[in-house]
Amino acid sequence: MDWTEVKIHIDSKDVETAGNIAQMVVPYGIYIEDYSDLEQAAWEIAHIDLIDEDLLKKDRNKATIHIYISPEESPAEAVAFLSERYNAEGIKHEIDLSVCRNQDWENNWKEYFKPMPVGKKLLIRPVWDNDYDPQGRTVLDIEPGLAFGSGGHDTTRLCLETLENHITPDTELLDIGCGSGILGIAGLLLGAKSATGVDIDELAVKTARENGEMNGFTEPKYTVFQGNLTDKVSGKYDVVVANIVADIIVMFTKDVGKFLKDDGIYITSGIIDTREQDVLDAFKKYGFEVVGRHESCGWLCFETRLKK
Repeated sequence: MDWTEVKIHIDSKDVETAGNIAQMVVPYGIYIEDYSDLEQAAWEIAHIDLIDEDLLKKDRNKATIHIYISPEESPAEAVAFLSERYNAEGIKHEIDLSVCRNQDWENNWKEYFKPMPVGKKLLIRPVWDNDYDPQGRTVLDIEPGLAFGSGGHDTTRLCLETLENHITPDTELLDIGCGSGILGIAGLLLGAKSATGVDIDELAVKTARENGEMNGFTEPKYTVFQGNLTDKVSGKYDVVVANIVADIIVMFTKDVGKFLKDDGIYITSGIIDTREQDVLDAFKKYGFEVVGRHESCGWLCFETRLKK
């Protein structure tokens, strides 16, 4: 079966942020063409200053990110995800699709995913890897795919490490923009009473439910809705977590308070450091105070509570 190659054309100045976002779609690897510092890179890597003329003619102000979508997944969903995130970050982009021949990528990319310890208690295990030692950790089985959230990306890892500190047997958890469902499932494996996920993306909801079942969680203990936060969710929660992008976090923060119990914790991640002040302004505007800040590779995660 054929794979789909997705080419994302952007300005070179946006390549780092755009690459991080592309990594959310296919965290097993991307290929970036960026010729903005061609001569310096050629010298540092190969110690040569003779460069092919065709390369020298490349546009130094533009970059292209290549990602590959397997036959089982939807390229349209990937494009929609990317466009939404790039628009939210103000990144100008063009996206092209083309068919590329299967070269055993279905299996080769899996070598990038290995069982991975996260925090003090969890081990994230891709379902095909049976050669692992949990070393006393609770194992979260996951099928990495299009829906964002394999545990490997800094934003998800920050959320998991932070979430671990707030789970008790009485915790009722809400995951906004749940993607693969990894955060809600992790909460349940860590001992939460229940978890609810909501995502506007149909594929994400399907993936989250399947990953929940794979780990032994179904309704009513683990419930996933398709739709917006205010359309589908009701009740109050001890922990609300949102691992999305800055603009969506800002938008949802005005409504999150009505879903928090007294002394509830609101955990947000997926925030690029250049957008920190925008998110902090939203917290202040809607009555939240920051009680914890965590950072990794330019991504931020906040713990907040409503001011009393």
